[in-house]
Amino acid sequence: MALDSLASALSTIKNAENIGKRECVLKASKLIGSVLKVMQDQGYISSFEFIDDEKSGLFKVQLHGKINKCGVITPRFSVQKTDFEKWEKQFLPARDFGTLILTTSEGIIPHYTAKEKGIGGALLAYVW
Repeated sequence: MALDSLASALSTIKNAENIGKRECVLKASKLIGSVLKVMQDQGYISSFEFIDDEKSGLFKVQLHGKINKCGVITPRFSVQKTDFEKWEKQFLPARDFGTLILTTSEGIIPHYTAKEKGIGGALLAYVW
């Protein structure tokens, strides 16, 4: 039993990328689906589809080798709209390289979008 489903999903993606797989299968949840959508919009994964299983749903994720590292950020730190640079320095390898994924009042979005809209939120994950 996984305690953190998002951490388990991102670990599965990272491991599949590291060994060169073209796809992986994850347990489905709304949170994971929203994070996968952000990763797809940012170009880190090709596509994903929901597969309805009898016990629970699954996501089939198509990879294309663009993820070097990804993971969750725990605890889920609150970020003010003026503090993004501090968190970028901590979790991303270089300026304007990679994406922080956060949850806001407008949904789960990349930090670039949150900067443009001038809103803060809570950090969920990083990918680069």
